[in-house]
Amino acid sequence: MSLRFLVVLVLGTATTAAAQDSYKLEKLNDGPPAGLAPAIKETLEAGGYRVLDPQGAPLVDVWLRKAAPATGEPAGSKGAILYPVLTDGELLGVVKYAAEAGDYRDQTIPPGAYTLRYGLQPVNGDHLGVSVNRDYALLLPAAKDLEPADLPRKKLEQQSAESVGTSHPGILILLAPPDPLPEGPSMVNDQMLNTWGAVLKLPLKVEGKPEPVVLPLQLVVVGAKTD
Repeated sequence: MSLRFLVVLVLGTATTAAAQDSYKLEKLNDGPPAGLAPAIKETLEAGGYRVLDPQGAPLVDVWLRKAAPATGEPAGSKGAILYPVLTDGELLGVVKYAAEAGDYRDQTIPPGAYTLRYGLQPVNGDHLGVSVNRDYALLLPAAKDLEPADLPRKKLEQQSAESVGTSHPGILILLAPPDPLPEGPSMVNDQMLNTWGAVLKLPLKVEGKPEPVVLPLQLVVVGAKTD
């Protein structure tokens, strides 16, 4: 089965890739895509990032939120949750796929723009062995996600399922960033997971802090769970 393009965050076992056949990440000066709700668009950074395949073709563009609300400063994981400072249903940013892609379940993601929201994998028998942690980013059709406020779980899952046209949400697994962090925009390859990821920094709004606090993330753009 061929690799499918998706967005997830990868574990620190990944290594920075420098080979000629590697995927690349570059800064994007273009603003967020057209068609976003005004309330969503105004929360996003002015510039984004573009992931290029080994032939230099665009795969997916990413715009992060300027200041994503956080319950506190990042202080590591908590049990099976890597990002306990984030809230279930919270808006993280927007992505725009240049071509048909796939999510972590290998569900088809049509080209277009989607909001990206944080979510936690349910603790039940249906999800045993899916991932080592519970953190996910869920894709929602940008045309239907109109306000940046946190979404309740039921609405989050229902709208996310519309992004892939199935009964299951369109999910992009969130994993830990590499350690140490690369300097500047970088792609990393995790040979164990067979994934490629973009190392990004999400600004957080933390009470009592006058400036945003950075939360490093790794956004995987190639690979899917196959077992």
